[in-house]
Amino acid sequence: FDNFKFLFNSDVLYIITRNTILYNMVFIFFGGFVSIVLALMLFELSKRLVKLYQTVMFFPYFISWAVVAYIVLAFLDMENGFINTFIKAMGGEAILWYNVPGYWPAILIIVAVWKGMGYGAIIYYTGLMGINEELFEAAKLDGASKLQQIRYVSIPMLTPLITIMFILNIGRVFYSDFGLFYNVPLDSKLVLSTTNVIDTYVYRALRQLGDIGMASAAGMYQSVVGFILVLISNLAIRKINKDYALF
Repeated sequence: FDNFKFLFNSDVLYIITRNTILYNMVFIFFGGFVSIVLALMLFELSKRLVKLYQTVMFFPYFISWAVVAYIVLAFLDMENGFINTFIKAMGGEAILWYNVPGYWPAILIIVAVWKGMGYGAIIYYTGLMGINEELFEAAKLDGASKLQQIRYVSIPMLTPLITIMFILNIGRVFYSDFGLFYNVPLDSKLVLSTTNVIDTYVYRALRQLGDIGMASAAGMYQSVVGFILVLISNLAIRKINKDYALF
């Protein structure tokens, strides 16, 4: 109980909770939007081209975060990074990306969406493949354009799948991808105000302080709140349309 008391009275809890929730909400909504758009685009391609584009988009998902961290470093390195090299060639001064916290919300969101968009797109593309072709044929006979078919056929038929993915992701809103928040910023202490989340806090508590009790308290806090969020989101969706709820 002393661990919980210390955790809830510290300023660190607010920072890691804020970062964890805000990042995950952006990943859920923006990442989901990008995945749905890509799935709709894939659905309009010929089957031969779909395999090629699926492979290209899905490939980043299999790259480890350690490799992604070095790809990001190739762009952001102060001396030899692509971006700073270009800035210096234009007469500007190099940007200290790993020293300034304000840059990292945008960087982490871009990297996370890039890495996960292929996986999400394939899930929604599979949902589109399950739609009855007769619905699209009927829409064409009624004179519906491609955009109208997407609006009145594809999106409504995808809504149950989108809802299920939303509930499942809400359940993990208190969990963060450790590799993204630890490896990509290269564990820079100067940017912790915008990169420190619950998972990295627990890891640092164990590694640096050896405080198993504090790490366990943070982990339990994470699990309980995540469970409550699943129940709340499912209840809210059940109020709107019980057919879309998980239980």
